[in-house]
Amino acid sequence: MLSWNNQGLIPAIAQDAATGTTLMLAWMNSDALDRTRETGFVHFYSRSRATLWKKGESSGNTLRVKELRVDCDGDVILVLVEPAGPACHTGNRSCFYRALLDDDKILPDGGPSGSILDRLGEVLEQRRKDGAADTSYTRRLLNGGFDLIIRKIEEEKNELIAELPGGDASAIVHETADLLFHMLVGLAARDISPTAVLRELERRFGVSGVAEKASRT
Repeated sequence: MLSWNNQGLIPAIAQDAATGTTLMLAWMNSDALDRTRETGFVHFYSRSRATLWKKGESSGNTLRVKELRVDCDGDVILVLVEPAGPACHTGNRSCFYRALLDDDKILPDGGPSGSILDRLGEVLEQRRKDGAADTSYTRRLLNGGFDLIIRKIEEEKNELIAELPGGDASAIVHETADLLFHMLVGLAARDISPTAVLRELERRFGVSGVAEKASRT
């Protein structure tokens, strides 16, 4: 059972289903929850205007519902969503784009990243934008072009294949991380974020692999 407050409201947290990024918090009443379920898009209740509102109705930055969850006390709803754009009215992808420091100062930092792949993708994107001024390993790979990147992916792939049948678990994890890193560099070179891949995996979740492959054009 849900535990509504004395105003008939319950806080609802929207979280990106693919990346785990916390996007926003607002309130729902029973009508907003019903509309969310009926339409498949998140609806909230505005306490200041005393009316229902669909997230993204005017901006187009809607939140498509993937799953509804509730906490142990039944007094908070977690909505796992597929965002169509930035969740915050400021243009930031998350409303939580500011860090609270020890001295209670507030520092805008772009917001939290939901997964290590997401965070790594942001770093690789920055390396790509830094250009020749950056002397990092990632920059050297990018400067080497696809011939170098593909050669490194091939090398790391072969090292993982060599470890998989009988190598130590730690070695398999190490080689898998190496392969993933170089694959992500390849994505960065094409200006493709890891989030796009995570969303594709999330789209396929629960779908038969045979059926999914057959559906591709």
